[in-house]
Amino acid sequence: MHYEGNIIRPPNEADSIILQVTTGCSHNKCTFCGAYKNQPFTIKSTNTISKDIAYAAKYFKNQRRVFLCDGDAIVLPQKRLIAILDEIQEKLPWISRVGLYANAKRLKLKNFKDLKELKEKGVGTIYMGLESGDDEVLNLVHKGETVSTIIEQGKKVREAGLKLSITVLLGLAGPERSLVHAKKTGEALSKLDPDHIGALSLMLLPNTQMYMDWKAGVFKLLKPNELLLELKEMILNTYISRGLFYANHASNYLPIQARLPRDKEKTIFLIDQALSGKMGLRPEWMRAL
Repeated sequence: MHYEGNIIRPPNEADSIILQVTTGCSHNKCTFCGAYKNQPFTIKSTNTISKDIAYAAKYFKNQRRVFLCDGDAIVLPQKRLIAILDEIQEKLPWISRVGLYANAKRLKLKNFKDLKELKEKGVGTIYMGLESGDDEVLNLVHKGETVSTIIEQGKKVREAGLKLSITVLLGLAGPERSLVHAKKTGEALSKLDPDHIGALSLMLLPNTQMYMDWKAGVFKLLKPNELLLELKEMILNTYISRGLFYANHASNYLPIQARLPRDKEKTIFLIDQALSGKMGLRPEWMRAL
């Protein structure tokens, strides 16, 4: 496979065929993200993608899913994206589902009919980064979108019959605005009503603006118990019809896997146990991105 630069994929795509159709991120301005800082955004050639699909057809017959990366594969023109999905269906007929990253800015370029067509061609899940439901926080981290736009585009994904997976970031607001960030993020998640929520904890990379702000004393990281309080507030304010809330990423101090709303009370009790010291947290040396 012809991989270039950093390859980032969601945790639950670990067993998928990773097909790189773009490099980098078309936005690449978020102050907390260092994944693609030195990697220009490009759309890979048709020939390279076809060679990778042919390679997968030969060597990856036991894998049932495909994930299109890098940062926002949805940016591909519709005809180009459909051609790739058609080739996957033709050469990898055993594939049951295709997933990809998308940001709200690029999703605005896809109308409802486009998204329905993607579903018909095998796309099952679209992954979006909300990060925060607080516009003040999104503005500070240069997300490039408002909460209302992200909600609007996420709802469009759901209405087209696609599964929606949303990522949020604990600690992104710092200690002063922590609980406001948590509450508003829960409220935004409630409006999005996604199938899956992944909560990660902020870990700073040296190649990011936020890391430099932290070194300069401008930004402060949350302590473990502050992150737990933020997580609790977020869950308390999250009302979804039915979905998974996972905070089991390696960056988190307390691994959580919950089905909401069924497990809400149990999850809050678990967090309270950790806050009271009755449950151990993941040691610092085990935390990672």
